[in-house]
Amino acid sequence: MLALGCGALPAFAFPAPGLWWWAYLALVPWLLLIRTAPGARRAALDGWLGGAGFVLAVHHWLLPSLHVFLLPLAALLGLLWLPWGWLVRSVLGGRPSPPRAAVALLAVPSGWLLIEMVRSWEGLGGPWGLLGASQWEVPVALRLASVGGVWLVSLLVVAVNTAVALLLTAPGPRAVGVAGLAACALVAGSAAWGVGAPRESGTVRVALVQPGVFEGPDGAERRFARAEELTRSLVGQRLDLVVWGESGVGADPAGRPELAARLTALARAVDAPLLVNVDARRSDRPGIYKSAVLVAPTGLTGQRYDKMRLVPFGEYVPARAALGWVTSVGKAAQEDRRRGTTPVVMTLPAAEGVGAGAVQGLRVGPLICFESAFPDMSRRLVRDGAGLLVVQSATSTFQESWAPAQHASLAALRAAETGRPVAHATLTGISAAYGPDGRRIGPVLGTEASAVAVRELPLSATTTLYVRWGDWPLYGALAVVGAVCAAEGAGVLGRPGSPLRRSGPRPGSGPRGPRARTARG
Repeated sequence: MLALGCGALPAFAFPAPGLWWWAYLALVPWLLLIRTAPGARRAALDGWLGGAGFVLAVHHWLLPSLHVFLLPLAALLGLLWLPWGWLVRSVLGGRPSPPRAAVALLAVPSGWLLIEMVRSWEGLGGPWGLLGASQWEVPVALRLASVGGVWLVSLLVVAVNTAVALLLTAPGPRAVGVAGLAACALVAGSAAWGVGAPRESGTVRVALVQPGVFEGPDGAERRFARAEELTRSLVGQRLDLVVWGESGVGADPAGRPELAARLTALARAVDAPLLVNVDARRSDRPGIYKSAVLVAPTGLTGQRYDKMRLVPFGEYVPARAALGWVTSVGKAAQEDRRRGTTPVVMTLPAAEGVGAGAVQGLRVGPLICFESAFPDMSRRLVRDGAGLLVVQSATSTFQESWAPAQHASLAALRAAETGRPVAHATLTGISAAYGPDGRRIGPVLGTEASAVAVRELPLSATTTLYVRWGDWPLYGALAVVGAVCAAEGAGVLGRPGSPLRRSGPRPGSGPRGPRARTARG
């Protein structure tokens, strides 16, 4: 139970509690618990149980969808922390020598980062709850993200926790802990003063349409009507783009001329293209797709993006033949959505009306809901020429939980990583917009709002180091862990530090007595 509780502590650093500073201390109790484990097997168990606690706490809002199945999923994902527990005890256990303590400052964060890398695979739930994501409001962290993505921020956070744990162990490691904190401060300071914000090159006016929650059998049509009403209120605003949330349109306009005409009339009324999201069967191929569709004042543009990364047990059921029964107890889709095959960068058409926006030919990279959690997807869109990233989302299933705030915060990291503004539009909140440096532009539309917001977002053509170099912190972490394991196997690092003992005869030198019971045992 103690391990489960220690693993759950970092959850308070994420929205909605948003105690970002807590992330730099939240792992310390867990690290101290693991380092005092009487053996490698117990340390691995502490790692596993703590990992399960972390998954449960950070993803507790999935309970309405997964119910009791969240428990076995947390137990399975918690196994990723099992080797991390062994690694922590190996480099921090007992009285680590100064060289071993210095190795811990690199190895412990690197091991954590490899866990984040593995669980970021879509089939394991995707990169939700990465520790670095808790720092989305911290300017220094956003500058670090522009260099090495959210991965570099996670490394720094875990390194600070490791240094604090060293401060609380013994006099020898304490000096290394102080040096580690100084090194982390130097890295943060270098990012704050040495990494400049992206240079601005114009602005784009984007409207976020959030109709709100509409329940009942006719909820979808009433929500569509409300979105129409909100969109028509934008007449004369000189907009460059109007964005609707995920699944705002329930039929494919390419196969429904009356629906296409309805959307075209809206785009013509506001003199701006309209980016809607369709959750329906495509008219030209079998299966249900979630698609971003661009509508110009002159009609459908033919530019369309089909969602590529789907939510497991939400938009599809893995191995449905064996696990399809979960749809009877959860909120998984009754029919699997189909996947798109390639990312798409759309070009805004030239507007013709008197009130037309000022930006013509701007290239837009759409992401749909869950996909905004993946750093590689936004990076790919920017490398393909996107000047504006747009996220279309819907979190109505988790309306009263921490999920909407956590989801909206991810857009800040994607903006900072890529140096491009991000518009995050949802059906039911939270909708928000961020500049190319990751700072939020204007207030958010909360989950209680049925409203529209117009945001003037700075544009930038700056290529960030993360866009240029990619996920280099992951490769560095892999190299560090590999080197530590090789050195440990070869005995280069020496034996792990011995546990604290009282002064007296060497154990085993006197008559053998009954085995002592430790406080932990």
